[in-house]
Amino acid sequence: MRAAPSRAPRPARILLVAVLTLAAAYFLLPVYWLAVAATKSNRSLYGSFGLWFDDPHLWQNLEDVFTYNGHIFPRWALNSLLYAGVGAVAATLLSAAAGFALAKYRFRGREAVFKCVLAGVLLPSTALALPLYLMFGKLGLTNSYWGVLIPSVVSPFGVYLCRIYAESAVPDTVLEAARVDGAGEERIFFTLVLRIMSPALVTVFLFQFVHIWNNYFLPLVMLSDDRKYPITLGLVTWQQAADRFPELTQYTVGGAFVSVIPLAVAMLVLQRYWRTGLTEGSVKE
Repeated sequence: MRAAPSRAPRPARILLVAVLTLAAAYFLLPVYWLAVAATKSNRSLYGSFGLWFDDPHLWQNLEDVFTYNGHIFPRWALNSLLYAGVGAVAATLLSAAAGFALAKYRFRGREAVFKCVLAGVLLPSTALALPLYLMFGKLGLTNSYWGVLIPSVVSPFGVYLCRIYAESAVPDTVLEAARVDGAGEERIFFTLVLRIMSPALVTVFLFQFVHIWNNYFLPLVMLSDDRKYPITLGLVTWQQAADRFPELTQYTVGGAFVSVIPLAVAMLVLQRYWRTGLTEGSVKE
């Protein structure tokens, strides 16, 4: 019995693969350059081909990055983990509670509140930095961890996504059955709703973690003590000082390479839940 002859790929499929390959190369090429540049000396950064290695010594470069100026870079890394980790977890829980309430509770002004949330999605965060600074200045929260953490726990996009997901994924019959069994609203939310909404929550956490980790303008406005800087702001200060201290150019490249690693790990670990959260919440059974 002869096997069926394989059909030649369609031109549209070949074109699609070619376009996706070019898009992948476009996004991955800077990351590849960063990985290669992190292995070079300050001289080799400008005196060798940028996309290939030249006398690599990555570990020595990373040791210099972590020990420079009294180990300031590990402090920036811990600050970024604090801002992004705590902020993303708090934003996820707040978004889940608000989205679930907007989806499953009937109260006056519910749609008006949801429209305000949608308006918040459209507002750029940079437009809110100065009003936040003025308000936090009156509260005495500027140049503190709270000045960066408190704005980070609010995610209008997270509230929007959680509402859409809760409407389609959390059945009203399950909620009514839990109430008939005597469960309170808090218990229903923390033991039942959070489990059902876990794909959406992972999606919100990932988006908020990346957003806070990459945030530059808010810490720039709020913070004046360099010991409280996140990695983004700290690396910019190194880059600005590279004219006076040339070795900071290599330290900035090495620090940028290290700063990409947590984001890559988070994306690889959570991508399965991320894809599920993006698709399931938008489709009703």
